[in-house]
Amino acid sequence: MFDTVLIANRGEIAVRVATTLRRMGIRSVAVHSDADAGARHVREADVAVRIGPAAARESYLSIERIIDAARKTGAQAVHPGYGFLAENAAFARACAEAGLVFVGPPPAAIDAMGDKIRAKQTVTAAGVPVVPGAFGADIEHAVAEIGFPVLLKPSAGGGGKGMRLVHSIDELPAAIESAKREALNSFGDDTLLAERFVLNPRHIEIQVLADAHGTVLHLGERECSLQRRHQKIIEEAPSPLLDEETRQRMGKSAADAAASVGYTGAGTVEFIVSADRPDEFFFMEMNTRLQVEHPVTELVTGIDLVEQQLRVAAGEKLSLTQQDIRLTGHAVEARIYAEDPAHGFLPTGGTLLTVHEPADDLLAGASIGTARIRVDSGVSEGSVVGSDYDPMLAKHIAYASTRDGALRKLRSALGDVTIQGVTTNIPFLRALLADEDVVAGRLDTGLVERKLDALVANPMPEDVLVAAALERALELEPQGETVDPWDIPGGWRIGQPAWASWLIGAPGDEPTKVRLRGRAADAEVVVGDGAPVKASAWRDGTRIHVRSDGVTRSYRHARDGEITWIGNWPLLETEPLQLSRRGGTGAAGGAVTSPMPGTVLLLKVAAGERVSAGQPLLVVEAMKMEHTVVAPIDGAVAELAVHAGQQVKLGQQLAVVAPLQE
Repeated sequence: MFDTVLIANRGEIAVRVATTLRRMGIRSVAVHSDADAGARHVREADVAVRIGPAAARESYLSIERIIDAARKTGAQAVHPGYGFLAENAAFARACAEAGLVFVGPPPAAIDAMGDKIRAKQTVTAAGVPVVPGAFGADIEHAVAEIGFPVLLKPSAGGGGKGMRLVHSIDELPAAIESAKREALNSFGDDTLLAERFVLNPRHIEIQVLADAHGTVLHLGERECSLQRRHQKIIEEAPSPLLDEETRQRMGKSAADAAASVGYTGAGTVEFIVSADRPDEFFFMEMNTRLQVEHPVTELVTGIDLVEQQLRVAAGEKLSLTQQDIRLTGHAVEARIYAEDPAHGFLPTGGTLLTVHEPADDLLAGASIGTARIRVDSGVSEGSVVGSDYDPMLAKHIAYASTRDGALRKLRSALGDVTIQGVTTNIPFLRALLADEDVVAGRLDTGLVERKLDALVANPMPEDVLVAAALERALELEPQGETVDPWDIPGGWRIGQPAWASWLIGAPGDEPTKVRLRGRAADAEVVVGDGAPVKASAWRDGTRIHVRSDGVTRSYRHARDGEITWIGNWPLLETEPLQLSRRGGTGAAGGAVTSPMPGTVLLLKVAAGERVSAGQPLLVVEAMKMEHTVVAPIDGAVAELAVHAGQQVKLGQQLAVVAPLQE
């Protein structure tokens, strides 16, 4: 076994790999860019090496710098994690040339499965069923033969990047242009593959594990149908759709696909299955690496996949047989992102002021079948979430003896999470996990899109409104035993205290008037047109405790300039005092502002050009996600304030569209 392993990645996956290395007594080496100098994965490794500036191409994607770091630290092997260089055959070859063991499959297997077109040809020859599709230079003609709806996919990559669902011939040219641009930016190759879009599709994948001695195992399936922008957000194992006979057939197909390219290590074969015909499945692609969602498989099988990767890479035979693989209980994973679901899942950024996550009771050694929570996190208080990398912060995974138990355990755990400093998808995740179709197991890849409006209709809870007013009262009222009544918010009146009023509301919503009178320790609070509620509040370090209606609730709170955070709610004080959720950065009149921090990728208009409402003006890219900014009104581009390649802040003015003069 290796003495030292370099982890060629960052964030939660680097922390995850380091955890297994520590348990196995293997020295871990972290690499980091300038942006990650103080990151959690750097602190938790035994050794850390700087590999370049923040830009991924000059750090985490630099083969030369990573190989150099491995040599300098005496590493014998390199674990690529997932993303970045994990599925880069040139990186695997460079490791071998440098005398390093690449903890992954042979370069030839990466090449064969990394190109979706070649992969389909290879597995078809092995008897694995594939989705009807086409490829080639004349992609428009190929799509016309397949028929609509059709899914465009980059041939060279995955993770949902560059994928476009096209419903008609009119949408096709713009979709091809956008997909090619994003594919080239993400993978360096703009070749596209077109596939027939399976109606009522469910995304089910099989975990495989193979050694260099001819053993190929399948470790059950994962249901990954709950997605946004073709990227997974909730995963579970096993799938509520499959029966045992279909599970075994799909598992054998996955093993055959892996064997067809001489695969070794851990990998995932992805299938598309129609919810209407669950016994029929089609190969989509193979990910030649560890998956983000691998923890759910580890929990139901009891197998540490990272340890198995290391043992296979060291030349050991798998100690398991197919008969040893048993799926026990149920596991569900939720990905926590720094993003705003209510505004198209746009990535957010900032410094994390508070990070409170549930205890990882997996580490307590709970037995199989016991309900528990596992936390794979890559952040801590003080972490900076920028626009250079993927916005995923952590994964929370619940395990229980039944699916219903795992769902309830995960919903409860997410309710105990507080992340302050950036807007996250936590409220959205809780709403999704409580959806009646999700609870019933009626899943498909379009569910989130169909129900998005309801899932993000997350008005500020009334108890948060009460806590917000009481927090301001605590902040503003004088402290000490002797208090001048004129210094109490709302002043002092003969007979009874006066009311202090605040407006509290989300951007774009009608704000709610919240009134308070008295001191925070003994106050009356009125929310909207409701009846007065007796309430009191007191501070305890970073918590504010509020008692109303006979119930005491606790909220973590923090202040960041003008922003006050109560729980996961960012509150902005304006004049008159208005507390509102951060993130409303749309167009005001004819002004156009950036919906997220990022880089201007492309200008589609010029100053002085006439435009129509809804017409694309420019494209902003952040964290590998493109967002097209459109004209808010009919008019002419009076001002274009940015240029291609320019970095912009959240809310920064990009352009002005002036109405045409009559």
